Amino acid sequence: MTRIDQKFAQLKAKGRRAFVAYIMAGDPDYATSLQIVKGLPAAGVDIIELGVPFTDPMADGPTIQLAGQRALAAGQTLEKTLQLARDFRVDDDTTPIVLMGYYNPIHSRGVDDFLTAARTVGIDGLIIVDLPPEEDDELCVPAQKAGLNFIRLATPTTDDKRLPKVLQNTSGFVYYVSITGITGAAAARASDVGPDVARIKARTDLPVVVGFGIRTHETARDIAAIADGCVVGSAIVSRIGDGKSPAQVLQFVRSLAQGAHRA
Repeated sequence: MTRIDQKFAQLKAKGRRAFVAYIMAGDPDYATSLQIVKGLPAAGVDIIELGVPFTDPMADGPTIQLAGQRALAAGQTLEKTLQLARDFRVDDDTTPIVLMGYYNPIHSRGVDDFLTAARTVGIDGLIIVDLPPEEDDELCVPAQKAGLNFIRLATPTTDDKRLPKVLQNTSGFVYYVSITGITGAAAARASDVGPDVARIKARTDLPVVVGFGIRTHETARDIAAIADGCVVGSAIVSRIGDGKSPAQVLQFVRSLAQGAHRA
């Protein structure tokens, strides 16, 4: 079992939902980013999504795009993102880390070399948004053979014909994108999300976690209540972009986590 599998088993035993937080690695700089990431578990985060900055983030809205630009301008790279995970693991060997990003930096480095490095520094899973199931041999299958979960996105446009293809090699959890469009574009509503979460759960035993459009304590609670957990990214990243201190960012994260855990 990966740390992700273990975490969901622990949460299920406690009757709790998962709270997942997304942070862009290296935003606004390496030291500040590492400080925030190190503080996430104590703020109630069950799983950390660590964004890898990329020059052409086609699935991301302005908030995440700007975070990536800040990180790149500060010198963040794929190698430094792996180093950030390594530095985090010095004090925490239990909180799961998922790298989220795009295939190009991984392909440029070399899949085998990347997977070896990712395992070495303590990465548990990957979300690579621009690799469809038809390209599973590129990274998904090798990643799972290397012991990493490969987490797939399902969306409101993933119909019953497409869903089995999306689920076929997915592991860890299914990430349900609550809205159509880019990150941070609209607000999620439990009444809209519930039927699709139920439809996915009828097809898989994997946990289903909902992300996109969750910005408040109340929405985190409501969305987590109809799923196995929720993800918040843009709302956290926007506070980093506004220059909030790590303590202020983590205080906001704590309020979101409390909402999800009260579901």
